[in-house]
Amino acid sequence: MVLPESLAGFWCHTPASRYAKHGVDMTEIGTNRVDWRALWASGDLARFCFISLGILLHATNETMVATVMPAMVGELAGVQLVGWSLAIYELGAIVAGAAAGRLVSYVALRTNMVVAALLYATGALICATSPSMQLFLAGRLIEGLGGGALVSLAFVSVERLFSRAIWPQLFGIMSAIWGVAAFSGPLLGAIMTELLSWRWAFGVFTFGGTAMALASFLVLNTPEATRPVTSAGKVPPFPFAALACLAVAVVLIASAGVDIAVLRSSLLIVLGLAGLALFFYIDALKPRSRLFPSGLFSWRTPVGAGMTMVAAFSVATCSFGVYGPLLLTSLHDIPLLTTGYIIAAESIAWSILSILVANAPQRERLIIVVGALMIAAGIAGFAYTIPLGSIPLILICALLQGGGFGIAWPFLTRVIVASAPDDEQTIASAAVPTMQRIGYAVGAALAGIVANASGFSQGLNHDAAANVASWLFLAFVPLGILGCLAALRASATNRPLEAIG
Repeated sequence: MVLPESLAGFWCHTPASRYAKHGVDMTEIGTNRVDWRALWASGDLARFCFISLGILLHATNETMVATVMPAMVGELAGVQLVGWSLAIYELGAIVAGAAAGRLVSYVALRTNMVVAALLYATGALICATSPSMQLFLAGRLIEGLGGGALVSLAFVSVERLFSRAIWPQLFGIMSAIWGVAAFSGPLLGAIMTELLSWRWAFGVFTFGGTAMALASFLVLNTPEATRPVTSAGKVPPFPFAALACLAVAVVLIASAGVDIAVLRSSLLIVLGLAGLALFFYIDALKPRSRLFPSGLFSWRTPVGAGMTMVAAFSVATCSFGVYGPLLLTSLHDIPLLTTGYIIAAESIAWSILSILVANAPQRERLIIVVGALMIAAGIAGFAYTIPLGSIPLILICALLQGGGFGIAWPFLTRVIVASAPDDEQTIASAAVPTMQRIGYAVGAALAGIVANASGFSQGLNHDAAANVASWLFLAFVPLGILGCLAALRASATNRPLEAIG
């Protein structure tokens, strides 16, 4: 589950040199007021709302897949590959997100948007028509590439097409759109599956991506959108080698769980973890294209401890989002719509608690630690409540997990950025969402190993699901504990949050 603030660091990598565009009265910059009627009359507000549909398509699809999984596995089989559905999607989004900000310096924004939307629609079409789980995963990879690019291009579009004076308002609208998507995705998947078919759930996004590609060509017709705009400085090189290592590492880890064999699986896990270490090593060697700040996992600084917390909790919390609905329907015959409400409630808790604690920066240390404890409690609680099948208790665990992220993440991000060296603060702000996505990809792959080793390698049945439910969440409790320890260390910084205010 990724909230809008997790991508806020992306646009920091693009230049901000255009201050007055399209009928916006720049005399209002000093007062931070926006004439929304004038903005609408100029067509810019409508153009922005359209651009933001890329966020809606990507985020809704990302959160939808969990609730269609039970019906999809029932038709396609391949329960051993369930973990891949999120891992492969996140990999595509990571690569596309890293590329989009650089491509707009060489290829027009409109062209990038059209290609991204068509990629997204193609991936959704493959998912909707796939006769096998293997082809479905190929579609998910293409979807991830298109969706990740659409999100990144939406943030680039703000900088390229709109005045700096209204950026806060536009990012606020993006946050609202992301909140709607996080809530509606699981419900859309459940409703479409109940009324029609899981295939129609992806069919909706096929039509949506196609419509957005056509509309992008027609609507994005301004000079800023139809020609490349070269950055003031030299565009940083694309981190091909690092991302290639990351992709291979995640695939190796995920492959370890497909056909469980002690020697083979152990070797693949070791190679995959080594590939992850190599990814971080290569990234540190490339200062002009690096994705992470220095001292990434060193607990000597709040940056390292904070990034450890991000990584640990991102990996540890994937299990419910990937396997929760599948286990609940297999074990307890809980309706898909109910599971959709539970997953949506997790997102709602994240959003609401983020708002409630936003005005309490003087207690950031306590808030970060309490949030970490809530997340860890949710992870451990699922190990008891999922086998039990108690909907109220499962809902409580979901609220704990989502609410813990909601109260801890904004302050943790600020601590990480505030504690980074001055010349690395932009990298640090963008590193949090990147680490989240990597954590989700690795976590989904590891969850697949645990689930298959616990019984899903023999197929989907009640006994296998019962065994998987007992082990799947317990296996990640140690990472939850690690996240809590990292939270204690990260919150021990003496540098006030106001330092970056």
